[in-house]
Amino acid sequence: MQVLMTPLSAYAALFFSAFTSATILPGSSEAVLLGFLATGIGDPVILLTVAVIGNLLGSILTYWMGRYASEFRDRRWFPVSPAQYDRAQAWYEKYGRWSLLMAWVPIVGDPLTVVAGAMRTKIALVILLVGLGKTGRYLAVAGSYAVWAG
Repeated sequence: MQVLMTPLSAYAALFFSAFTSATILPGSSEAVLLGFLATGIGDPVILLTVAVIGNLLGSILTYWMGRYASEFRDRRWFPVSPAQYDRAQAWYEKYGRWSLLMAWVPIVGDPLTVVAGAMRTKIALVILLVGLGKTGRYLAVAGSYAVWAG
């Protein structure tokens, strides 16, 4: 029995994958996006938009987690030592808010948004910079597929 995926369910699956990819949960939204592009499920523009919005909302959640979790940094159970916290703060102060353009990079992207929250970076700036970076990444993924698929 073959199960057919509708465009609406594809958009929902991509949104979920993109959202979780921008949090501490694992996700592979690029692979999901490529799968839907390759199978022709859904409109490519809508797929890109859904991926960007889902991933950006996941980053915003991660930002707020950093913003509120930092209130507890003096607690013994806090997952980051005071030395690690100070190093992260120094790094962010040195490289600044522009590093948020790299929030799409695996492994370092999520910590960047956590640190932005902990450092109380204005949310509008976070949305702008993280959104630009993530949009560029998804455009590159879709563009490389379009070139490959010819």
